Amino acid sequence: MTSFVCLKDFENEAFKVIEKTALDYYRSGAGDEFTLNLNRKAFNRIRIRPRCLRDVSQLDASCQIFGKHLRWPVGIAPTAMQKLAHPDGEVANAKAAGKMGSVFILSTLSTTSIEEVAQAAPNTYKWFQLYVYKNRSITEQLVRRAEKENFKAIVLTIDAPIFGQRWADIRNNFSLPPHLCLGNFVTKSTQSDGVRGEAGTSGINKYVTSQFDAALTWKDVEWLVKLTHLPVIVKGVLTAEDAIMAQEFGCAGIIVSNHGARQLDHVPASIEALPEVVKAVGDKLPVMLDGGVRQGSDIFKALALGAKMVFVGRPALWGLACDGEAGVRGMLAVLKKDFEDTLALSGCRSLEDIKRSMVAHQLEYANL
Repeated sequence: MTSFVCLKDFENEAFKVIEKTALDYYRSGAGDEFTLNLNRKAFNRIRIRPRCLRDVSQLDASCQIFGKHLRWPVGIAPTAMQKLAHPDGEVANAKAAGKMGSVFILSTLSTTSIEEVAQAAPNTYKWFQLYVYKNRSITEQLVRRAEKENFKAIVLTIDAPIFGQRWADIRNNFSLPPHLCLGNFVTKSTQSDGVRGEAGTSGINKYVTSQFDAALTWKDVEWLVKLTHLPVIVKGVLTAEDAIMAQEFGCAGIIVSNHGARQLDHVPASIEALPEVVKAVGDKLPVMLDGGVRQGSDIFKALALGAKMVFVGRPALWGLACDGEAGVRGMLAVLKKDFEDTLALSGCRSLEDIKRSMVAHQLEYANL
């Protein structure tokens, strides 16, 4: 990996080593993948307006979120079943995040338990991503376990009453291999047998339909906020209307996200939806973003448009596949260097120097 200079290098190598069905599960989006491609293209439509002749000899990329000081404004997004990419799975990702000064978000559908990750990466700043089950006692138990193991926030995914149509998974009859299980569950019915595909079906969609509560409403968000002493962050917001609802129902933060373009196709790219969400809540809630971040310039653009930090999902899987924990650290190091270079070359010494006026849509230059 010493020759890897960008995140695409990690992706290319990962595509060589991950088994096809697992790779299709990780890389694919919903429908004809319009939004999957849009997540990247939308970043490319934004131009940076750099300022010159500023002293950038000393850079500070650090930030604070919920009172926690981080070395830089990037975390690892929750992705399911990471042992499909590497035997060390979520543990390797969590360790790498901690060593790079990032947030790590553990998925409900992880192949490593809450307790195992907490024990292996005690010094990593960890949040727990939550799905709400039809059986509310399962949900409450997950929250209590996360609280007990020193996770610092609950990230509630709100854009998945059902799972989107991911055609690759249906074609592959996607199943979790028999040697793996959903680490947060111990009964046989919720282990690998619960993520087992049949002809013309995806095992993950089948599992979600049988287990997750499609009747979820904002009243259930209110229930969760009251249930836990941890801040509740809602993930999956794409509109000002839902951002306002999140604020009204007691949420502590928002992650603007289209679920890696894996839910409803033809929704906006996350970066396109960010400005209206930021405008809707102002400084009342921290707004964060995931979806399509691949370069330091992407991080800069998101921060200029009002995000407090960003998260990467697939890139962490690609780093994991390349070389476990070392691969994820390598990926994050490349991205951090790229972001620091972007800061310097745009004339910013710290995140406070990044202003909204430093980015513009390409259409502002269309008639030149």
